[in-house]
Amino acid sequence: MYKASIRYDQLSSGRTQFLDMAVECSELTLPYLIQRDDNFKGKRTLLQPWQSVGAKAVVTLAAKLMLATLPPQTSFFKLQVRDDKLGETLDPQMRTELDLSFSKIERLIMDFIAASNDRVVVHQALKHLIVGGNALIFMGKDGLKHYPLPRYVVNRDGNGNVIEIVTKELIDRKVLGIAKPPEEQGPNSSHEGPVEDDAEVYTCVKMDESSGRWTWHQEVDNMILEGSRSTAPKNASPWLVLRFNTVDGEDYGRGRVEEFIGDLRSLNGLAQALVEGASVASKVIFLVSPSSTTKPQTLAKAGNGAIIQGRPEDVGVVQVGKTADFATAAQLSAQIEKRILEAFLVMNVRNAERVTAEEVRLTQLELEQSLGGLFSLLTVEFLVPYLNRTLLILQRSNQIPRLPKDVVRPKIVAGINSLGRGQDNESLTRFLATVAQTLGPEALARYINPTEAVSRLAAAQGIDVLNLIKTQEQMQQEMAQLQQQQAQKSLIDQTGQLAGTPIMDPSKNPDLAEQASAVAEGIMGAAGGAPTDEPPME
Repeated sequence: MYKASIRYDQLSSGRTQFLDMAVECSELTLPYLIQRDDNFKGKRTLLQPWQSVGAKAVVTLAAKLMLATLPPQTSFFKLQVRDDKLGETLDPQMRTELDLSFSKIERLIMDFIAASNDRVVVHQALKHLIVGGNALIFMGKDGLKHYPLPRYVVNRDGNGNVIEIVTKELIDRKVLGIAKPPEEQGPNSSHEGPVEDDAEVYTCVKMDESSGRWTWHQEVDNMILEGSRSTAPKNASPWLVLRFNTVDGEDYGRGRVEEFIGDLRSLNGLAQALVEGASVASKVIFLVSPSSTTKPQTLAKAGNGAIIQGRPEDVGVVQVGKTADFATAAQLSAQIEKRILEAFLVMNVRNAERVTAEEVRLTQLELEQSLGGLFSLLTVEFLVPYLNRTLLILQRSNQIPRLPKDVVRPKIVAGINSLGRGQDNESLTRFLATVAQTLGPEALARYINPTEAVSRLAAAQGIDVLNLIKTQEQMQQEMAQLQQQQAQKSLIDQTGQLAGTPIMDPSKNPDLAEQASAVAEGIMGAAGGAPTDEPPME
């Protein structure tokens, strides 16, 4: 059995090319994000790029992905009963009550997530995914913890499933309560500087094929830490190994920045040339002819508006004369910048006096639709395991009731599914507008089911329709009450009209008393009551 430190060194060779590319991508966008030696604690100087387009692109895309995967105001998942279980083990009439209970559980889970630091860690991991293409998240008892690419190695099988993870981090020995080994003590110690009291802590995570569970432990100085062993179910692992883009046969992912590394390199070089050229061009130098009577000292000491002796042709100004070259570089730089911003979904509204709101909305919709491929892998490798682990933690702590897995199934409604709902909303709205414009507004009432249309619009916008939209039973009850009220009003109106006719005169109509009693009984019957001669009960 390999020790964790030896296994880490063995798997590091397969990570080298991905780490080198990630470091270069970070240097062109966010230099602090990924560094070659992430465990170094001394002073270092980071090289800053000559442009900020890459940083803006990464931050903007990370914010879009964050809002799409973990929306702040709505739930990113929905608990629902399996359709094949309705009618077999559950009464279909109970679905409304179950949906109401599930909505309460969803709010409890979202409140638990909002009270933690999960969003902060996830946003940091998304930036690492965009730049380096890889990130590792550990869902511990105290919250999420993010491991950048320089601090972990991973091994996958032929299908891309993770079978082994080894992490490395430096922790102060005083925190661990472990003394330095005897061979590392003394004046000839190999550790120098601020890291002499730090210990290399390795965490080895493996899939146990015999039990079908994840097992992991921590090692320091080739010794297993006491109490560091732990296990987790196969489908609820706290170790989330994330990738941005996958390539068949590779253990690590590729980032978005790597796909456009050529444009970023070119833009950085052009930005450096333009900045340095502009700095040279902005420098003002006066030349004085050696044979002139004008003294350079006199010219240098002359104040603003001073009068000195000399000839204008004896004094000249140095000019770079590279205006056309600067214009060419600036135009190419603008074209590359536009391509990069479009690739990272930064919305640029065209520069014009009048830009309609519809044009802005269509531009934003086009950018959101282009996110489809980016969300697919995040939904599979992040949202589903993250939700499963959160449900397991809350159920073990009895904060939410245990849900039967064979009946209740959580459904992800964020990410790629959220984009699908947006497309449904756009198509349904356009269809209703086309019907109204082509066939007239009366065609909507004739051919469109209002209840179904309202329900689909609410579902397309991610709105919970529970107790919001009236059911068919409620609408039928309200219609019956309205008809009953109209019938009662009609009887009252008829009684008022008959009051002024000769037939209501007692002297001309002897049967008036019996007719009035019959009309009164009809009014009471329409109101839901009946006349009675019995005294009221006390």
